[in-house]
Amino acid sequence: MFDRYEAGEQAVLVHVNFADENSKEELAELELLVSSAGVNAADVLTTSRSAPHAKYFVGSGKAEEIAAAVKAHDANVVIFNHALSPSQERNLESICRCRVLDRTGLILDIFAQRARTHEGKLQVELAQLRHISTRLIRGWTHLERQKGGIGLRGPGETQLETDRRLLRGRIKSIIRRLEKVQRQREQGRRSRKRAEIPTVSLVGYTNAGKSTLFNQITDAHVYAADQLFATLDPTLRKIELQDVGPAILADTVGFIRHLPHDLVAAFKATLQETQEADLLLHVVDVSDARYRETMDEVNEVLDEIEAGDKQQLLICNKIDNLEEVKPRIDRDDEGMPIRVWLSAREAVGLELLSEALTECLARNMVDYTLRIPPEHSHLRGVLFDLNCIAEESYDTNGDWMVEVRMPATDWNKLEKRLDKGLSEFVEYEDTVAQHDNDN
Repeated sequence: MFDRYEAGEQAVLVHVNFADENSKEELAELELLVSSAGVNAADVLTTSRSAPHAKYFVGSGKAEEIAAAVKAHDANVVIFNHALSPSQERNLESICRCRVLDRTGLILDIFAQRARTHEGKLQVELAQLRHISTRLIRGWTHLERQKGGIGLRGPGETQLETDRRLLRGRIKSIIRRLEKVQRQREQGRRSRKRAEIPTVSLVGYTNAGKSTLFNQITDAHVYAADQLFATLDPTLRKIELQDVGPAILADTVGFIRHLPHDLVAAFKATLQETQEADLLLHVVDVSDARYRETMDEVNEVLDEIEAGDKQQLLICNKIDNLEEVKPRIDRDDEGMPIRVWLSAREAVGLELLSEALTECLARNMVDYTLRIPPEHSHLRGVLFDLNCIAEESYDTNGDWMVEVRMPATDWNKLEKRLDKGLSEFVEYEDTVAQHDNDN
């Protein structure tokens, strides 16, 4: 369908320095992306411009230099660290005589390699089709169907138009299947909400260490590697937190600077786990000199998917790469955790993360002292099953005096489940704790 040069494993990288901050990209990040894609960088060419050239993105002289580098290194793909228009790709391919990929095409290629689940493959294919649908501009004159004369009149549709129609049909088919997946995910989220199980979503820049942290917390075996976009397919696991009970932890795809809009749109079903989360764990590689910039990039994507107002707990990861930085919890003026410093790879500071998670999610805890008479002794087993008993004793009348601490959701469930609600046995309520919870 696409009259394009075949891409290979030997690449010439092109990086342009622009004066405009919004157009700037990092050369080191391009090299990481290329390495993650399994491509060897034969040469790296850099230049500076005030604005992109309309025909080649770079100047005509630099385009000739790129073509010479391709010939010298016998390269079969040129990768730009920027977004190219379809015409710029075509013009560069005609002069370089090899495949030309822009930053978006490179990211899509990495995603195609990483997709493992059926849903992930559909999402990647959708993003790829949306991207290349604008690049169906090759010459198909040899397949032209609009010819005149006896016996030569075709259906009036060029090969290019046929390709576009086939693409539109495939895109519609994938969208329908992804909508079905989205409905299934929504059903799972509704059931978790009915059970009042909180969801915690790991978010962060790609290669910040989210999957390593996920594996440490859940004892899962999610693929984790020191490369960009090691995780593509979302993974959910149940964890147990003191004073909170069960919670769902979600590992999601990493974000990146100037994340292509096609990817954001294609991964809408996956990113919805982030949208619906009760708490976001924003994982940051603090050993990276640009970590503040990457934090801003992640927050921009969160705003784009309407999750920017979610409660965040900042996870300052990879402290093992820094000198004299110890694991700790930073708190705000009200004493609530805002940052946790740890090393997921070395499993240092994980107990502090568990403590911070409990404090963030256990805001709706109730503390009661109950007086339960002997005829209702069956409640003792119910409370022990919930593991909510802080202290117990018996008074002179044989009544069971018990101090309980549990999530308000568990208390409300017991009120609905038991014939005689627990509230009738309340002897003393910890008003201070309740006041803290209300605040």
